[in-house]
Amino acid sequence: MPFPANSVFNPGATTVDAETLLLVRVEDLSGISHLLVARSSDGVSNWRFEPRPLISPDPQIHPEETWGCEDARLTWLDARSLWAITYTAYSRRGPLVALALTEDFRSITRIGPVLPPENKDSALFPRQIGGRWAMINRPTPGQGGAGLWLSWSLDLKYWGDHALLLEPRDGPWWDSGKVGLGPPPLETAEGWLIMYHGVHVTPGGPIYRAGLALLDLDDPTLVKRRSSERVLAPTATFERVGDVGQVVFPCGWTADADNDRLNVYYGAADTSVGLVTASIRDVLAYLESCPGPAQVTAGVSTEGVAS
Repeated sequence: MPFPANSVFNPGATTVDAETLLLVRVEDLSGISHLLVARSSDGVSNWRFEPRPLISPDPQIHPEETWGCEDARLTWLDARSLWAITYTAYSRRGPLVALALTEDFRSITRIGPVLPPENKDSALFPRQIGGRWAMINRPTPGQGGAGLWLSWSLDLKYWGDHALLLEPRDGPWWDSGKVGLGPPPLETAEGWLIMYHGVHVTPGGPIYRAGLALLDLDDPTLVKRRSSERVLAPTATFERVGDVGQVVFPCGWTADADNDRLNVYYGAADTSVGLVTASIRDVLAYLESCPGPAQVTAGVSTEGVAS
């Protein structure tokens, strides 16, 4: 690391010039988080860090970042020939969604706050749908569980038409406390693949696990499939023990369709970065075996009801 760090976790991920690029959250020794670029030729080893963070809090100009910049998601916008970086800006009034744009991950243009507190876990879809940009985000309501919402924009700056997309389930389910988006939506022939984290609150504290869902390609407000079981959970020691134990928190993935490989990068126990891999075909086949949209009421799963 180019500077002393308490922890390195929750990275956004993409591919640039045949290399894997991570935008990792680095918490310094004061407790403030920055977003730092790391590159690797194979996506696994020999990571090269930039000497300075790409995004550091600048509270004099951007007071919404007073307490840090966290948990980036990276989306290539082909129509704009640049990457969108959605991240959590931690303000004195709570976390909010901020947006920045970059052509090369060496300099950025801040768009600034696009959704007010309390909101986080946000990512853009890579292309316009029906002439508009779409973004998944996770506001925290005053009542009910925190779930995924879908918002729309013509210019990436002003967002509206907010609608609930995916709710936490009830009772003992692994995703019953709250849910939040993981990596940005991935376009496949079967639909938009999303990975999300689910929180289950236990007497020993919350456990963060991850599951999958598939959204309709033409109308992402429609949830086609949702995994009943979690597909990633904290089992290794480095996932169970850390600054915040019992946490796996995916924020980025890269897909290699030619080699049928999905690399998922995730934060482990708010302390380090882990990598899991999967066959894209296997993931989609698994989702096809999952129930259609379901809403759990009084512990009973009812198919055919929009989540």
